[in-house]
Amino acid sequence: MWTDTMGRLGIRAVQLLLVSTVAGLLVFALLGLTVVVIPTLIAIILACALWPLVRLTRRVMSNMLAAATVFLGSLLVLGGVGTGLVFSVINEWSNLVDQAVEGFNQLRQVVDDSIGALGFTIDQEQIDDAIDTVTGFLTSAEFGTGAVMTIGAAGTFFTGLVLLLVFLFFFLKDGDRIWAFVISWTPLHFRDKWIASGDRVQQTFGGYIRGTAIVAAADAVGITLALLILQVPLALPLGVVVFLGGFVPIVGATVAGVLATLVALVANGPLVALIVLAVVILVQQLESNFLQPVVMAQTLQLHALVILMALTGGTVLSGIVGAVLAVPLTAAAWGVIKVWSGRDEESKGTPVQDAQEEIAEVHDQQAEVAQDEEEDAEAEN
Repeated sequence: MWTDTMGRLGIRAVQLLLVSTVAGLLVFALLGLTVVVIPTLIAIILACALWPLVRLTRRVMSNMLAAATVFLGSLLVLGGVGTGLVFSVINEWSNLVDQAVEGFNQLRQVVDDSIGALGFTIDQEQIDDAIDTVTGFLTSAEFGTGAVMTIGAAGTFFTGLVLLLVFLFFFLKDGDRIWAFVISWTPLHFRDKWIASGDRVQQTFGGYIRGTAIVAAADAVGITLALLILQVPLALPLGVVVFLGGFVPIVGATVAGVLATLVALVANGPLVALIVLAVVILVQQLESNFLQPVVMAQTLQLHALVILMALTGGTVLSGIVGAVLAVPLTAAAWGVIKVWSGRDEESKGTPVQDAQEEIAEVHDQQAEVAQDEEEDAEAEN
């Protein structure tokens, strides 16, 4: 009864339900362990991006020293950038606050005039009532509870950060050995595909981070130069925001550009804001049409609709961190699917193909050695 068309469809439906149930339970379990899962995923992605440096330094250093050199060097670079940002914000913050207050007063006057033209009036008493409402909330128990939750979230963040740094160091030091141990538990007849899948994931993660960093740096340099020339406050911090926004595809760069435009509007007026907006649009168009296809051609082979769906799902599941991780995880999963379905053969000459050819050669050599040993044993008998 299960051999006809409906029977086969029923079997497939049951299989899909079972796979979906297992996948849903797995996602639910991972969401309950985000303090461990998210640092682990970020550490793996960063380790894949830094792995070429580790292999390069291993030629002249031990594994421990090579991992420590790359790890500490990365921390020094990030720490230097962060320190520079903090001091630049401190130096320009008072000026920006004064300009923001002035811009807010101008905006309030425009709103009052517009409302008055429509026949409505807002007196000072209404404004004072609104301020008292906000002040009452800030001193209420509800706001205190929110502050406590914020402190708890900060503690969770620092816990995750410490785990991230620890995991990253060990992945840089023993990443190849960890993967070799995992591979040793796989069935022999599937080991080739497991090895090729690992290579594909490593290339996707590393290529995504390096490519995105290059594209985001190009955006940040172009927009920061324009902000410096136009004398917009906090140009360097805004440039870093643009750089970080580049790691959230489609959405991040747009939001960062809007933020830079708003700061220019508040601090320098509408004319400068329009110029900044034009520069943001020009830089992002040049990046998306010329630089990104060259840098990311072999890494993100995903349709824009798939990227948007991954961003939406990642944001719903884990907020901004999920939005950042969703695209590289989706690209890596697609690469693994291509390996296991045999579609990866369309990319001839890629490192994965080279790895597969090397694996095949090793297996051929092992088969020849085994055959020679059998022949020698038969000759002795």
